[in-house]
Amino acid sequence: MQTIWLGGAEWLAVLRIGLGLWWLESWRHKDRKGWFERGTGIAWAADIAGKHRWQVVRTGFRRVVEPRPKLIAYVVVHAELALGLGLVTGFLTPVALVAGLVLNLLYLVLMIHDWAEQGQNTMMALISLVALFAMAWQAWSLDAALGLFR
Repeated sequence: MQTIWLGGAEWLAVLRIGLGLWWLESWRHKDRKGWFERGTGIAWAADIAGKHRWQVVRTGFRRVVEPRPKLIAYVVVHAELALGLGLVTGFLTPVALVAGLVLNLLYLVLMIHDWAEQGQNTMMALISLVALFAMAWQAWSLDAALGLFR
């Protein structure tokens, strides 16, 4: 593989770190007080799920999220933080990439009719796949320093 300036593993690390920064920005701009105290994030998602054309989305949301809105709010917000930190530092990178891919796919399916969100979720999912299959933890990562996931 020929590259300019950095080697292939380093460019993959740049991609991984960029994805991590994207997750950290998703976490940073959330109104956590609104999510945790007023339930704004889950209420917004419930409104989208309630109007969703796919029955499986409406049913899944009712069964999984609606009975435990506060817990799910904490899970979503802290998952975005954990994903960002894991990808930026390269710690447990394959786990973070798979978890991020799943979260992006959940967001993608929930907001299938919101084209403004689809580009972000599609690109983040694609980056996760590329970083996972190209083993983007080989450079500039705690995983590499600790000898994990060789």
